[in-house]
Amino acid sequence: MQVTRLKRRIFSNIGLARTILIIIIIAIISGIGWLGFSLFRPISPFLFGQSLTSSSGRTNILLLGIRGITTDGPDMTDTMIMASVKHTDGQISLITLPRDLWSDVTKAKINSSYHLGSSKASTEGGILLSKTVVSQLSDTPVHYAAIVDFSLFTKFLDTIGGVDINVQNSFEDKKYPVPGRENDLCDGDTDYACRYETLKFEKGLQHMNGETALKFVRSRQSEDLAEGTDFARSKRQELLISSVKSKLFSQSPRQYLDLYRLVRSSIVTDLKPNNYFPLAKILLKSRKKPFSTYSINQDNLLENPPTSEKYQKQWVLIPKKNDPKLIPNYFQDILK
Repeated sequence: MQVTRLKRRIFSNIGLARTILIIIIIAIISGIGWLGFSLFRPISPFLFGQSLTSSSGRTNILLLGIRGITTDGPDMTDTMIMASVKHTDGQISLITLPRDLWSDVTKAKINSSYHLGSSKASTEGGILLSKTVVSQLSDTPVHYAAIVDFSLFTKFLDTIGGVDINVQNSFEDKKYPVPGRENDLCDGDTDYACRYETLKFEKGLQHMNGETALKFVRSRQSEDLAEGTDFARSKRQELLISSVKSKLFSQSPRQYLDLYRLVRSSIVTDLKPNNYFPLAKILLKSRKKPFSTYSINQDNLLENPPTSEKYQKQWVLIPKKNDPKLIPNYFQDILK
């Protein structure tokens, strides 16, 4: 039972953000990559001029999903994903780190790393500390980082004209939270019904705009046991990713340019403009390759230790038996 709760909590924290960030990687592959070859080539040698930093033939980019300025804790990273790009064939491996992992570097959960660093040295400090924390946990070099606001999700999907998703099961969710009403007293209604809306999705092919797709992948309160879990939500996210990838390859040159501008304006990163073409050149090799996705949530990797002063009396995750080699070995097995 404890293992089940652990899995549900981890999946709940990473699900939506993981989808958003994977979609952004797809955008980089098809959008920036296409632009790199079609538009940037004649502009300036500057865009060709600097190779990517790498180790053992891989460039590792830490993707950070922040909540956004309209929420509490706007610079807390609800998602941290290592995207490792293999130079020889462009294969992309995505490794998700649960936000509740404890860091001995900061003596806090890893999702506070960007906040702690940026509070001392602005964005650059946040990026540096986040990369340091993940590198220490994984014993793997982190070469670059990119920070994404979740509001990009609906804008991105609307820019490509929405997506067609083959819904596997009809379901209803009567407890989908309405943004901005989390603390609404609902005029004394003890059920707080005004805080929620009812979602309904029918089985079969459905066209969804950004807002609808967001609800589709976030829903997890259906009374239907097949759809009311975090695991079911993860399956829906996979459907979305597949649909987005197919849609991206059918965009017009103008739409690619719009996507590039949207992603570029919404991501804060220490990648430099003259890194884009070398990165796009590598990523284009992976256009027909599926992503390799991994999550640090296996039963033999993590545990929830007893509440104690050591962990500031917080609910945290640590390597099983507090073995410091477990997570580094996991990374090494994946990134051979």
